[in-house]
Amino acid sequence: MRQFSLRSRSFKGLFSSPQQHVDVAVVDIDNTLQKPTNRPTWKCFSYQEIYMATNAFHQDNLVGRGGHAEVYKGVLEDGQAVAVKRLRGASEEEQGEKEFLTELGTVCHVHHPNVSALLGCCIDRDLHLVFEFSSLGSVSSRLHDEKLPPMDWKHRHKIAVLTARGLHYLHKGCQRRIIHRDIKSSNILLTNNFEPKISDFGLAKWLPSNWSHRAVAHIEGTFGCLAPEYFMHGIIDEKTDVFAYGVFLLEILSGRKPVDGFHMSLLSWAKPYLNDCKMLVDPRLGVNYDAEQLKRLAFVASLCVRATAKWRPSMTEVLDLIEDGEMMPDHLKMPDEEEEVEFWGFDDLDDECDTPSSSSSFSIGSSLTT
Repeated sequence: MRQFSLRSRSFKGLFSSPQQHVDVAVVDIDNTLQKPTNRPTWKCFSYQEIYMATNAFHQDNLVGRGGHAEVYKGVLEDGQAVAVKRLRGASEEEQGEKEFLTELGTVCHVHHPNVSALLGCCIDRDLHLVFEFSSLGSVSSRLHDEKLPPMDWKHRHKIAVLTARGLHYLHKGCQRRIIHRDIKSSNILLTNNFEPKISDFGLAKWLPSNWSHRAVAHIEGTFGCLAPEYFMHGIIDEKTDVFAYGVFLLEILSGRKPVDGFHMSLLSWAKPYLNDCKMLVDPRLGVNYDAEQLKRLAFVASLCVRATAKWRPSMTEVLDLIEDGEMMPDHLKMPDEEEEVEFWGFDDLDDECDTPSSSSSFSIGSSLTT
């Protein structure tokens, strides 16, 4: 296979080519296709632009760190706030270049209100990706920062629904099927009006249209959020993300982390209460929640975290259930002989439960992830 370098003149020429427009179909929550929209492609920033935007990558602008990358808040010359993801030393390593191209090749194809927008990249010195900045940081930071007031029910429900829209788009509405592989609260970022945006595609995989699934050699992601078939066999498809979304719902409802300080998984804690959903509610909310919305979200979560992938709903079905769909469609009913089993234990897990994956154990927001 012919080798190439990001430093080559032809590759730089690709990044500096005139901007074009791409037609992208946006899928709404009612599962109808809206008119395709024209979206400008990302641009190639000069190093000087991002250097000035981040005040020379000043430590005061560092908002996230993980794996082989750091994220800095910056302000472009036109006043736009950005998040600059810098892959440290990646430009000198073939694997780093490969990961950079993988993430770039994924995010440059997505355009949806609930997916973080790529603004561009820079290949001078280190490798950099430039995204829109999310001023409220991650869902994780808003839920678990003890210095902040508890997130109210209205915003929790909004985040649950709109995150489902974004994930549905990645699976069904994008030009190619994208499996995110690391859906979790620290990778869901919030704008100033609590609009969620799915971020960090460092572990994402394409799934060709004629494939039912694919197998990966290295298990990467976050303990407590990994689907059993992925954790044990390396098999991924859309249902891998559905499982993680179910854990995300439980975290929103309860205010608990995927794995707590006592090494108990959120899933293990929540399972006894899935049929009594009031017990799932974050005690800081008191009685300030919508009972019908709670019932639906808890029910959807219970379906999403089923141990057997074929009995989990698709994201199309998730959206229908969250809105006003029938609470138990026949095709999602499991036969009596189907037994759910606990698929792994968490006795030896640390509180910080990210696996040593790539650069995906941080998010591009205004707060450090937890």
